[in-house]
Amino acid sequence: MSVTEKKSFAALINASVPVLVDFYATWCGPCQTLGPIVQQVAKELADQVKVIKVDIDRNPAAAQQFQIRSVPTLMLFKEGQVLWRKAGLMTKRELLSSILSVA
Repeated sequence: MSVTEKKSFAALINASVPVLVDFYATWCGPCQTLGPIVQQVAKELADQVKVIKVDIDRNPAAAQQFQIRSVPTLMLFKEGQVLWRKAGLMTKRELLSSILSVA
């Protein structure tokens, strides 16, 4: 998903359903490793969490707003508030556990 306007990104993360945002870059090896894990988690938690991907090179304003210094960075939002943030690779088990513990 491409986020082109700050307002549209704000609308996405202000949902009452938790939103997991995957900040990534196409050139990032760890991001390519984490991508399928995020997709699996999205399928497993489809009724509990919405997942969106944000390419930091195509959406620098969103990356700057949330001070993304390294990729991949995952952030979990609910009603616009950051519930959780983690940079780097995670296993599927770690990601599921982290989301379910705060969502």
